[in-house]
Amino acid sequence: MSALDHTAESSPADLAPEAGFGGWFLEVHPELDTTNRIAATLPAWHAVRADTQTAGRGRTGRVWTSDRGGLWLSAVVPCPGPRERWSTLPLAAGQALISALSGLGVSGLRLRWPNDLLVGSRKLAGLLVERHSPDTAVVGIGVNVFNDPEHAAPALRGATARLADLAPLGARDLDDIAALVLHALARAHARLLAGEFALVAAELNRSWSEPRLVSLLLAGRANPAVGWFLGIDDAGRLRLRDADGAITSHDPTQVALLREL
Repeated sequence: MSALDHTAESSPADLAPEAGFGGWFLEVHPELDTTNRIAATLPAWHAVRADTQTAGRGRTGRVWTSDRGGLWLSAVVPCPGPRERWSTLPLAAGQALISALSGLGVSGLRLRWPNDLLVGSRKLAGLLVERHSPDTAVVGIGVNVFNDPEHAAPALRGATARLADLAPLGARDLDDIAALVLHALARAHARLLAGEFALVAAELNRSWSEPRLVSLLLAGRANPAVGWFLGIDDAGRLRLRDADGAITSHDPTQVALLREL
């Protein structure tokens, strides 16, 4: 285990780390089934990185190819107070990841609601947020960096992007990128703690400046809902305009799958 700063103390459970990654401690493993499983046993402000995952997964249990050279990272953040206060954490974490990778020089990033990070139509990264205790949440992050997911899983050919092809990484390694991501995640956590999700939503909506035709598989409905994706409201709910012009809002828990058409 290594600290990402020069302090031996972790941060209080209800506060974000100090500037310079204060309080973040990182475990690095050669191989794990999933980093989220290990992170679920750790206290707040601890993180787990694996060189490879044998059972990486995304939202609703979909498989995430986790070959060597990618960033497979799970971070534990405190979630004090009512559970609903942290319902927008996945979106705030997505905006944090956009901020971190944009800082490396990547352009054209957008979040495919609610948890896939794309460049154009190609998937660069994904997130999976899970609650295993009432006081913390695990933010799982997977980023294609130096790896070759299309070789590891040929079905992905033409569907993925790699950070190494999009930004001048120079001598940066996976731990350097993990540190940038964790720092951005800590800032996002502080914004939620301060009640600033409306600002996060505005930033995300700017990246969704053009409506996109999508299909939503909704819980309890046999047929998908089709319409124009209009971004999110201040509570993080997806806004959809149907063919008749009616606009409906959908909580992330209601949407099993979003497909762009």
